[in-house]
Amino acid sequence: MQRGGRLGDTCCAPIHPTAQSDFCPQTKPLNPTAHGELEHRLGLVFQDFRYKHRAYKALAGAVQVPTESYDDLGPVGEDKRWETFGELHKYLEATFPDVFGKLEVTKVNTYGIVLRWKGSDASLRPVLVTAHQDVVPVEPATVHEWIHPPYSGYFDGEWIWGRGSCDDKSDLVASLHAIDALLKQGFKPKRTFVWAYGFDEEAAGTEGAGRLATYLEGQYGTHGFELMLDEGGSYGTPYGDDVIFAVPALSEKGYLDIRIEVTTKGGHSSVPPKHTAIGMLSSMVVAIEDHPHEPALVRGGSPYNFTMCAAVYGPEYPSHVRKLALKAAHGDDGALDGLRDSLLETFPRFEAILRTTQAVDLVQGGVKVNALPEKVSAVVNHRIAEHSSVWELQKHITDTIRPIAKKYDLRVEAFGLQVASGSGKGGRVVLSDAWGTALEPSPVTPTGKDDAYQILAGTIKATIESSEGYQKSGVKGVVVAPLLTIGNTDTRYYWNVTKNIFRYKHLHEKDRYNGAHTINEAVRAEGWLESIRFYTKFILNVDENL
Repeated sequence: MQRGGRLGDTCCAPIHPTAQSDFCPQTKPLNPTAHGELEHRLGLVFQDFRYKHRAYKALAGAVQVPTESYDDLGPVGEDKRWETFGELHKYLEATFPDVFGKLEVTKVNTYGIVLRWKGSDASLRPVLVTAHQDVVPVEPATVHEWIHPPYSGYFDGEWIWGRGSCDDKSDLVASLHAIDALLKQGFKPKRTFVWAYGFDEEAAGTEGAGRLATYLEGQYGTHGFELMLDEGGSYGTPYGDDVIFAVPALSEKGYLDIRIEVTTKGGHSSVPPKHTAIGMLSSMVVAIEDHPHEPALVRGGSPYNFTMCAAVYGPEYPSHVRKLALKAAHGDDGALDGLRDSLLETFPRFEAILRTTQAVDLVQGGVKVNALPEKVSAVVNHRIAEHSSVWELQKHITDTIRPIAKKYDLRVEAFGLQVASGSGKGGRVVLSDAWGTALEPSPVTPTGKDDAYQILAGTIKATIESSEGYQKSGVKGVVVAPLLTIGNTDTRYYWNVTKNIFRYKHLHEKDRYNGAHTINEAVRAEGWLESIRFYTKFILNVDENL
């Protein structure tokens, strides 16, 4: 079999997706064997026209319940806007009576759902699958731009339309369909499976996943679960139609909102100083944007590993980037630096992947046109790179602000500490965690040959390669190339329950009409059915292979 360990010697040719590479190890497709007959029966069910339309109807009905979550929601029980989730619960319980009747059901903080399917072997650690019930609000000014109303759940024969059809009621309803199908086939798991559905992922997650994670850790202990599967990356053909790349995320970036607050003396604006508080703050904002965080491509890190996979297997991956990648893989540090720079130039998204990003999103200051501002502030949103940390970010911004503070004779307080700068005669500047939500970059899920990752990767390959669309497409193969997510999901609350956290949504990129969080959110119905097949295959594979 052709291998990729010496690929650098042949320069720039990709290898076949069924070949093995030392730079991007691949798992073979994994299909259930002990449960093979059961899966065959499921396949016949999923192909039935009547089943498909019942499934479409179930997702459409869930979309029709407008479970919007807002940043300013009060606690559950006090803010009536939460009550829409009660309507969704009634709908799900009526649509999936076997699931809610035969599994153990627990409600956490009223609207968090925990479903527990007890296995026959209590010595095995359980598996956790999650999704979220909430959706981002629809901007009223854009409703007229939707092809079909945002909460219609309209099925036009190809697409199911509406907010949540992609994010994340598609996963919520698909996972319930998978449970229901397995129940109807008489499946009895050896290992316990738990499903946890949060309800404010699109806000802070504190009322939903935050409470669910605490509950589950209390039930099963720290690292009490074998693995966790949540929403995340998907699959598609970014480097040519010949090869499908599936991209589960094995980590996610950290997070920190930093408030910069400048306080100076006030007075009448007819006798102004050379620089007002707003002017000083503006200088700081300019300095921050002029000093972005340095990008880094670290051998063994998620971005590096993904790049190796793309370089080895991507038919249309840029040849100059491929050449640098393969040299870097053979230990050439100069090529590694060149690869980093080429990724940034060739793929704009790598700006967000390889560095800590910063965005000045909020500014406040001034109360009246003839009064000098006494206190002004800005908030800078940061997504912290996998290779960095909260501390490194705090040091970077402190070092950026200090010279400006000294120029204006401002005293500096940075994250609770006094920092040498100006005397304070000009005022002071305070740097702080704006809302106390600092989050380190997540741990990275292991991918060793004996780790749970191999079951996920094998299941992804087997599901895609056994699909009707794949058989007709002429695609040569599937490559699983893990990466990271640049945003944060509900998984940030679950780090203590397992070391194996997978962020993956089994949906082809072409099966989203217009993405998520925007107008005309819709999912291709036939493509979405593949996620039900994926969930059932994943459950069966995990049950007999872990």
